[in-house]
Amino acid sequence: MGRERATHIGRKETEMTYKQVFDMLKTTNLSVVYNSWEIGSVPALPYIVFTYPNNDDLFADNINYQTIVQLNIELYSKNKDFTSEGTLETVLKNNGIPFQKSSVWIDSENLYQTLYTTEVLING
Repeated sequence: MGRERATHIGRKETEMTYKQVFDMLKTTNLSVVYNSWEIGSVPALPYIVFTYPNNDDLFADNINYQTIVQLNIELYSKNKDFTSEGTLETVLKNNGIPFQKSSVWIDSENLYQTLYTTEVLING
């Protein structure tokens, strides 16, 4: 789906559109939303919430030459869900997207969050 490009020494990101990121995540067959669910519309667990919290654009001639965004993919589940994690990780790997992963139990929500952090080049 995406194209890989070297942007900084030793660093590669996959070039995609915002829609391609969403469509890629939908191939997990889990419910997916950007940022948050509407009140009263939260689906059954497990589900995915994704955001673009930061950017690290490339600059040339005093303009933003290439949009590079941090992509956070949050997988929420009732317990540690190795099956859903494996499905999501396979989708990311198949699309050439390297990631870092961390997990935490959220007592106040009574659910488990697995966070995947990566960067993508946004093209359109």
